[in-house]
Amino acid sequence: MLNQYETVFICTPVLSVPQIKETVKKFRDSITENGGEMLHEEDWGMKKLAYPIQKKSTGFYYLFEFKADPLFISKMETDFRRDERIIRFMTVRLDKYAVEYSNKRKRLQKQKTEKEG
Repeated sequence: MLNQYETVFICTPVLSVPQIKETVKKFRDSITENGGEMLHEEDWGMKKLAYPIQKKSTGFYYLFEFKADPLFISKMETDFRRDERIIRFMTVRLDKYAVEYSNKRKRLQKQKTEKEG
């Protein structure tokens, strides 16, 4: 059975835009190639870190929301640790309340962009 997860990862700020896109694609493809299903993703852009990581004070934040087999998560997290472009990551399993909240947040975000556009 597939569980629903949310992963936020931070790419090192020294990457170019094509390198960031390549990194994001690598992990997106990894999810789908291992039987997972991408539900949503958000590019949060460059943000200041709360504290320096590897002597860096900023990073490119990215969010994935996806369904995957629980056994895949440890493989994905190992890939994050091995990739020098990733300076931090966190994966959480969403319970039914978090899934409901996430869907509500996406609906509100969609309504907001429709009003602006």
